[in-house]
Amino acid sequence: MQVILAAALPVLLAVLLGYFIAITNRPFDKKTITFLVGMIGTPVLIFYNLSHTTVDPKALAVVGGATFIAILFFLIVGAIVLKITGLPYSVYLPSLSFPNTGNLGLPLSYYAFGEVGLNYAIAIFAVVAISNHTIGQTISAGTGKWRTVLSNPVIPAVILGIIVFAFQLTLPVWLDNTLEILSGLTIPLMLLMLGTSLATIPVTTISRSSWLSLLRISMGMAAGFTIAELFGFTGAAKGAFVLQCSMPVAVYNYVYSQMYEKDPEEVASFVVVSTVISVITIPMLLAILT
Repeated sequence: MQVILAAALPVLLAVLLGYFIAITNRPFDKKTITFLVGMIGTPVLIFYNLSHTTVDPKALAVVGGATFIAILFFLIVGAIVLKITGLPYSVYLPSLSFPNTGNLGLPLSYYAFGEVGLNYAIAIFAVVAISNHTIGQTISAGTGKWRTVLSNPVIPAVILGIIVFAFQLTLPVWLDNTLEILSGLTIPLMLLMLGTSLATIPVTTISRSSWLSLLRISMGMAAGFTIAELFGFTGAAKGAFVLQCSMPVAVYNYVYSQMYEKDPEEVASFVVVSTVISVITIPMLLAILT
């Protein structure tokens, strides 16, 4: 129980702080924070942790491959369910397929499984983020946005981090310390952003969002445990993989639904309700995994 509290409570309290900031109309420049997290903090966090990881690069590659298999599973199962229910793919399929492995999954993996768990979680996040910006955006918009994807700093951060680690390169101390400081701002800002987003996203269709949220989380758990078993994951690798697969809907899916006018109110409800449900499911998962 102490491990669960140590992992889940800091995340929950930081999200609640962001929520409180939003509902009390405190100053919070979302555009600036989004820029800091997306264009600076997250790429630096990825690069810094990959370049310093003690995890076998082959193990990280295997986890990345397993993540892509999980995404394919989510896409297929989600498409089948939406076909049966008659719900539009462009509205719901991205939300069913791409979980919140960033501003919720990364801190949870870190607090639950330490630096090693964070390294695995970053590999998973990189695959999900790239897939969401390509496959997810294509589903929402109907066209690929390849220039946007290629300009995303996450991709060079992954490549450079792997190169530094693979060739055992040593960065200047001043640069390494700078990157450590910048990487440290990412997780707190991610959690505050999630809290402010939840406070400002409208909730409309509770009943539909509830069963879709249960589907998102339950098929994430099913895929997480099954694929982890097939690949022989243990310890931090298994914990981070199952946890990341079982996250609620990523907020970015709401951004895309707004961008392409695909019922953003429906997707908003999906994001909020799935996140609220995860407050119950995450401690249950941590009790099994830790």
